[in-house]
Amino acid sequence: MKKILTVLLVCFGYSQSSFAQLERKLATETQEVDLIFHAPRHINLLTVEPLDEKTLHFAIMHTFGTLDGGIQNLFGLDNGAVIQFSFEYALHRNFSLGMSRQSRDKMYNLYGRYHLLKQTQDDQMPISLSIMGAAGVNTSNYQFLQEDNPNFADRSSFAFQLMAARRFSDKISLQVSPMMAYFVDPNPIFLVQGDQNLYLALGFSGKYKISGKSSLTMQWIPNLNNDLRNNLGLGIDLEAGGHVFQMYFVTSQLLNEQYLLAGGNGTPGEQFRLGFNVNRVFGTGKRKSNW
Repeated sequence: MKKILTVLLVCFGYSQSSFAQLERKLATETQEVDLIFHAPRHINLLTVEPLDEKTLHFAIMHTFGTLDGGIQNLFGLDNGAVIQFSFEYALHRNFSLGMSRQSRDKMYNLYGRYHLLKQTQDDQMPISLSIMGAAGVNTSNYQFLQEDNPNFADRSSFAFQLMAARRFSDKISLQVSPMMAYFVDPNPIFLVQGDQNLYLALGFSGKYKISGKSSLTMQWIPNLNNDLRNNLGLGIDLEAGGHVFQMYFVTSQLLNEQYLLAGGNGTPGEQFRLGFNVNRVFGTGKRKSNW
């Protein structure tokens, strides 16, 4: 009889243990939402899309002349392009540093992105939130001005961007980006249209996924400085062979964050420009073995 009771107790204890194991919750129950946008850049604006640690993001951006020149100017392609290269390296999964160089005014920018919050699939965190800060310098040659040649401090400018984004479904993602830019000396010789020190804007970015590798995109940057037009962009993102290609029509020719706010914008529909970005991410860390 004692042997039977012992066997029953052992079986009962084993069944309780098994049931308890079945009741355990997954360690990764709260998972972060990924691919809110296809790349860290979306048309002209930076996004909340983070880089994995020890990865490098390279982007080359182009905008051409206005379309209103027609076929005679090959819809703006004959007018040349403003080009910007940028490199951004992730020191941590939440923090990355970057450098960009715009051909207009030979503008160099150093910037950093920090990801404060990340949206989760169970909506315990409903949004992703990131910040960006940048400092830049205009390196164009103004020696012809002689005594009026601006010094390093006069050429300096700064930018700040707050990015709040949410992926509402597998197809729709939206981002709101309050932005500011500050020019130490808004010198008329700089190739921007604004003549103020401080510029404020509110950026909106949108993505509508049409297939596993492509999305329709939108960008709208209402400029809060009343004397400057707003920026509008419409395009498409395509993933192919590890690259993200972005083709779009946009009203601003400039690409640097400060110049994007202080530069001139054409009239939507009348002065759209063709834009084209190439994004590529490279892993620089050691690959972990699966064996």
